[in-house]
Amino acid sequence: MAESMKILCPTDGSRASEKGIDFAINFADNFSNVEVTFLLITRISADQTDARYLGATLIGAAEIQDEMELDNAANKAKKAGFADFKLAKAYARRNIAAAILDYAEKEGFNHVIMGSTGRTGVERILIGSVASEVVAKAHCPVTIVR
Repeated sequence: MAESMKILCPTDGSRASEKGIDFAINFADNFSNVEVTFLLITRISADQTDARYLGATLIGAAEIQDEMELDNAANKAKKAGFADFKLAKAYARRNIAAAILDYAEKEGFNHVIMGSTGRTGVERILIGSVASEVVAKAHCPVTIVR
């Protein structure tokens, strides 16, 4: 029996990640034995945050926003008739790309599909690029959707 393909699709609620979600669903739907995990990297973790500094209201609002972004990915998959998906959340204090890479490797994904705004030049130097770092350092193939 052929090994199943595990696709990781990071999402952050941006227009670029919406395109990545759509592409991952369509891509996976062309194959059998494919599982897609939609991953949200969060910067606020109730388990790792001292509520004295951020406050319970801010933490609660961030958790609601996180759930909305994951629900959006789930709804897109369901609407497309794609049922073999999971939702996951991971925490990153600073480096989102490193959190994506770490999750992908630890969980044994063999493909990453993600959206990117495609920034270039000075804008990319000043802002950085999560997608570029994932492409450069991933242990598996990465598809960038623009």
